[in-house]
Amino acid sequence: MSDRYDQNNIFAKILRKEIPSTPLYEDEYAYAFHDLYPQAPIHILVIPKGAYISMNDFTANASMEEIAGFFKAVGLVARNAGLADEGWRMASNIGENGGQEIPHLHIHILGGKKLGPLLGP
Repeated sequence: MSDRYDQNNIFAKILRKEIPSTPLYEDEYAYAFHDLYPQAPIHILVIPKGAYISMNDFTANASMEEIAGFFKAVGLVARNAGLADEGWRMASNIGENGGQEIPHLHIHILGGKKLGPLLGP
């Protein structure tokens, strides 16, 4: 865990059950739930159970077991949402320039329609 990790970020509070959410999937590595502000018909967030700020922090400091377990969960959540055949987008914003708003690693699973370009004009 990074010494810069904010234990009071919203995802940390969700993991501690201080803020209610409805799990779509949960195991020892990951927790998945619907995004409150969906950007596609299907918009699911998957967060690791560990205290990692971003993908940079996660890939530098998580164990191989955590990394494998987390990404297996991401794929399973997308399949469970019915996105395997039609296609889907996986996105993770990293840092200020990448548009990260919450300092806890999270993967956006987006689908349910044909998605536009990754970056707008």
